Amino acid sequence: MSSCKQAPGAFIPVIDRNRCEGKGPCIDVCPYNVFEMFTLPAEERAALSLKGKIKGFVHRWQQADVVLPERCMACGLCVSACPEQAITLARNPAYSD
Repeated sequence: MSSCKQAPGAFIPVIDRNRCEGKGPCIDVCPYNVFEMFTLPAEERAALSLKGKIKGFVHRWQQADVVLPERCMACGLCVSACPEQAITLARNPAYSD
């Protein structure tokens, strides 16, 4: 994709678990299949804020998950598509060029 200016894996999507409502537009727009929908495990639910727990319960704990971060080319389509503004791109500390 021509708008992607980074090497694969240099940046990775980070999902704010307190914001994600599992609507899935990030999955639909990502040309590199970086995301999948999953059920947030019970051990991760405990760390959510009250608002995050309410959102999680209402949405049956469904959230987007980054399953193939090494494919991310930092195009930003997922960031723009997320209605909850739950996704940011961060430099991958494990990346070496």
